[in-house]
Amino acid sequence: MHYVSTRGHADRKRFCEILLEGLAPDGGLYLPEQYPQVDAATLQKWRGLSYAELAFEVLSLYVDDIPAADLKAICNKTYTEEVFGTQAIVPLKKLEDGLYLEALSNGPTLAFKDMAMQLLGNLFEYELARRGEELNILGATSGDTGSAAEYAMRGKKGVRVFMTSPNGRMSPFQQAQMFSLQDENIHNIAVEGVFDDCQDIVKAVSNDLAFKRQYKIGTVNSINWARLMAQVVYYFAGYFQATSNNTDKVNFTVPSGNFGNVCAGHVARMMGLPIGKLVVATNENDVLDEFFRTGVYRVRSSADTHETSSPSMDISKASNFERFVFDLLGRDGGKTKALFHDQLGSQGFFDLSAEAAFKSAGQRYGFVSGKSTHADRLATIRDTYKRFGTMIDTHTADGVKVAREQLQPGVPMIVLETALPIKFAATIEEALGQLPTRPAKFEGIEALPKRVKVLPADAAVIKRYIADNVH
Repeated sequence: MHYVSTRGHADRKRFCEILLEGLAPDGGLYLPEQYPQVDAATLQKWRGLSYAELAFEVLSLYVDDIPAADLKAICNKTYTEEVFGTQAIVPLKKLEDGLYLEALSNGPTLAFKDMAMQLLGNLFEYELARRGEELNILGATSGDTGSAAEYAMRGKKGVRVFMTSPNGRMSPFQQAQMFSLQDENIHNIAVEGVFDDCQDIVKAVSNDLAFKRQYKIGTVNSINWARLMAQVVYYFAGYFQATSNNTDKVNFTVPSGNFGNVCAGHVARMMGLPIGKLVVATNENDVLDEFFRTGVYRVRSSADTHETSSPSMDISKASNFERFVFDLLGRDGGKTKALFHDQLGSQGFFDLSAEAAFKSAGQRYGFVSGKSTHADRLATIRDTYKRFGTMIDTHTADGVKVAREQLQPGVPMIVLETALPIKFAATIEEALGQLPTRPAKFEGIEALPKRVKVLPADAAVIKRYIADNVH
């Protein structure tokens, strides 16, 4: 299996090369040369496998430069009841006829990012040991990626993490999860700006090829294909739990800011998983909803990025969106580069509304979208708790609200849970008049000493900080 850049770079690379590299040399994102196809016989064979077994089967289609026995051992080490709290790993919970929640937040940091990050930590450690190398991970987080990465990488040999986050824009619990870590290989950087500033810094550093090579910079954001690949697995796991045979279709609703989680659903659908609709649920930062409704992709400035009660989706530049547009445009790297590098860089938007490919996007790729506001969030949290006795977090509430608008009789709708409610306690209390339960291991976390460096939104300053802390 070889991987290509969405911007048309001539290189074709193997999995372990792109695992440690992140962005392609031309600033594009890696995708497999073609999506492996899964037929009905394969689906039947996979039905009934444990999550670790299913992960091995899916990953084997994309990874051919790690021996099968080693890859299987990595999957078995990653997806355990001990780490994820249940044997099913991602159990499906029925809310009512036709509407389900897929629990993705049972991992160490109580958010869906653990599903891929735990695997990534083990893959990094394995490959670095095999090469006798070190890796300095530079990441950006709007709330959950950071803690998931840090908990997956803490104490790992040969790995340092430099995690940028928007100063003061995460919930107190999210900040405490990250900043209370005292491990020497973990560095938290609070950037004076919004998430998009952090993401821009990661891309700027990744595009400085000399610096990237000298300091062995890698990424854990969903610009890293391995993250996305790991997330594909839980679409198959959700499908098998919601259906009894392989002719049934399901729809998925995915709360989305950076387009990574739902992009994994796109990949699963392209592989042949019988997904009807992929419903993109946004908050007030509705860049993606605007695109799927109008064909216009218009990034917002930092000043126009709303601070909301579902902060992990307070994003106005959806990094992974480039992967979908590459597929949408017939995998034309030149065209993709012209949109994402040239047009976005010069005018801040592009318009595909006149493209035939956009007009057939819903039918061909299953994408539809919707938007949720703070008032919607509160109403959905209240309704879900009152009617089903289930407490959901703010992002999942955005998903449930938009999912209800897209329900189809006879087709299960699976909402991907984003995080546990405790991560956004203030809004839960506003909605329900009570605080969510807190796992014992996180008691008093906000009062712990914090280890964090506040720096300006300047790639040069961040580079200096990395250089000073790599020894």
